Amino acid sequence: MIERDAPPPSSELLKIGEFAQLAGTNLRTLRYYEEVGLLRPAHRSQGGFRYYRRSDLNRLNMIRDLQDLGLHLDRIRELMATREHANNRRALLQAVRTALVEQDRLLQERIRALEAQRARIAVAARKLADCEGCRHLPGAANNFCEPCLLTGDELPAKLSALF
Repeated sequence: MIERDAPPPSSELLKIGEFAQLAGTNLRTLRYYEEVGLLRPAHRSQGGFRYYRRSDLNRLNMIRDLQDLGLHLDRIRELMATREHANNRRALLQAVRTALVEQDRLLQERIRALEAQRARIAVAARKLADCEGCRHLPGAANNFCEPCLLTGDELPAKLSALF
């Protein structure tokens, strides 16, 4: 006789495949995140099948956000360890606050870096407008217009990369 797995404790739970599809990821990633302590299934059946809550998508998305900000999984695990403090309200709230403050700080750093990139692109765009009146075509024979054949100035890095 084949023994069937006990049903999940809640009809709200999603099988790992459904969860992976909703999350836009794969089973391997979910299993790896479980292995390294970042994401735990809400339930495991007797047969070992993993089930997740829809709200676990929020946790997975925060993991992705922190990865996008350049954090290593070890640091993400430290920040996401807020659930370990669930038996002490003050510690839980402090851990959550710390995680949010750190994520905000990282976002501010990313914004500054992106603004600096935009400024470099603006400089390149202004120089490109100068290039429209030039008769030279960037190529190996003229070192791809580096330095500028009209002004003798070094090209902005973003323009130099494309010429």
